[in-house]
Amino acid sequence: MDKFQKVKEVIAAAEADAASFYDKGNKAAGTRLRNAMQALKVLATDIRKEVTEKKNAQ
Repeated sequence: MDKFQKVKEVIAAAEADAASFYDKGNKAAGTRLRNAMQALKVLATDIRKEVTEKKNAQ
């Protein structure tokens, strides 16, 4: 559940960068947004592995 909370935190932090990139055309914010999306991808993969392990252990 800690990783899921981290996903929520990353999304909240990336929200301002998304607005800056899409609304204002800020290229640096786009780079930060891409990095946040990569972090989300890694977290999602970790959560999937954790869920699979827990499901198969039951």
